[in-house]
Amino acid sequence: MQVKICGIKDKDILSAAIKAGADFVGLVFFPKSPRHVSIPQAKDLAEFARQSSGEVPTKMVALVVNASNEDLETIIKEVKPDYLQLHGSETVERVQEIFKLFQTPLIKAIGVSNSDDAAFADHYTEAEIILFDAKADPKLTPLPGGNGIPFDWTALKGQKETRNFMLSGGLTAENVSEAIHLTGASIVDVSSGVETSPGVKDKALIEAFIRAVKRA
Repeated sequence: MQVKICGIKDKDILSAAIKAGADFVGLVFFPKSPRHVSIPQAKDLAEFARQSSGEVPTKMVALVVNASNEDLETIIKEVKPDYLQLHGSETVERVQEIFKLFQTPLIKAIGVSNSDDAAFADHYTEAEIILFDAKADPKLTPLPGGNGIPFDWTALKGQKETRNFMLSGGLTAENVSEAIHLTGASIVDVSSGVETSPGVKDKALIEAFIRAVKRA
């Protein structure tokens, strides 16, 4: 099992996540999010992570939402992420275009409310990893993810037979074991589930979450 801690904004929390065993760390480039970081912040954090990681480096993920080519080019040049996480309404064609232009490994987030949503992931063949998240209601939140809302995990029935995938959406140390066993996810992603308030990560919650994942 692998773990991604998303929405990190400072070195203290980043260091704690790496020491606790995080396999991926997510940096959010979306001004509407309480977890948003600037390019200089992200560059500093990414360099720190590369210096702090052990023999198996923690992978840096740049989360973007319907980003322009110009913004993507800047992020890749300055931050040098291992993955781009496309967490907006990017079409199949747009994902193909991004991969062709930048040749950076992609994570494509798919909002799920039913099995049909999950099945649509088959179209995103350029994405190295599919991330299944709860489908956000734009009437209730401007954020496409990080809302602390789980979805019906049975909607992912059969997915583990066709791909390795990342699971997100309302995960906590208390429910992640059930989520793993029910869905067969090979990677789990958490943000609000290790926070004391939106955008404020807690070391103890990160450590507890990673322990729960490794036990599962």
